Amino acid sequence: MSHSASATHYDPRIRRIAMGQHGGEGPRPRDRHVQKREYCLRFRTDECLGAGDISMGLIEQLFGASPFHPLVEHAKKVHECLKQVRPLTEAMVREDYEEVHRLQDLVSKLEYEADQIKHRIRELLPRKFFLPVARDDLDRYLHCQDNIADGVEDFAVILVIRKTRIHEELVPIFCEFVDQVTKVGETLISCSEELIPLAESSFSGAQAEKILDRISSVGEEEWKADRIQRRLSMQMYQMEDVLGPIDISFYEKMLHALSDIANAAENTGDMLRAMIVKG
Repeated sequence: MSHSASATHYDPRIRRIAMGQHGGEGPRPRDRHVQKREYCLRFRTDECLGAGDISMGLIEQLFGASPFHPLVEHAKKVHECLKQVRPLTEAMVREDYEEVHRLQDLVSKLEYEADQIKHRIRELLPRKFFLPVARDDLDRYLHCQDNIADGVEDFAVILVIRKTRIHEELVPIFCEFVDQVTKVGETLISCSEELIPLAESSFSGAQAEKILDRISSVGEEEWKADRIQRRLSMQMYQMEDVLGPIDISFYEKMLHALSDIANAAENTGDMLRAMIVKG
């Protein structure tokens, strides 16, 4: 028989090995726990193994890293940016421009760190990790959330560009607007920080209902911010003879940047709602 013929000659051991009938020469049967572990990894069932039996590192090697932990990390970094809005305003009101510059530098650093997390998340999204929501929806959600930090940075830069003094008659309502914008953002961040349990529940069930209620609060708080902004604008233009055109121009820039923060928070909430509804 030729060499090529012998290479294709039927060997009965092949069938025995394939059927799990091991003779003296075949490979030893695999450990039942190993088989059980392989089954769990193939079908991702929680009922096969106990908690902690499969390490997250092994799962991530097989299926890719989950984006939800870094999404929460991004939300927390955005929150750090948001928390600087009130101190920036207070420094501007008391005309402490050295502190304004210091806070602007801090916001710039935090916004950069948020961008780094954003880029890392986008590197994770194309991978083969099984997600309960569409990757495009997650990317749009991330973009909206990142816009909150961008709005804070814009506000800080406006305060640095010109030493604009807030007229004493406008200080109370201006601070009221700042506080309301911050409240909109913080209400949204409280939703974003629940992404991990929300993902674990496949964006459904009681966890999803709780988040949907909170998202409705984001919209309500943003509506309140709009109303305060209109009152502030009306009061500002009633004083235009006193304020002068350049002051008014910079007030408008400040209001626009603050409004962008609230709008970005509302848009992020809308994207989260859409993912829950689709899920």
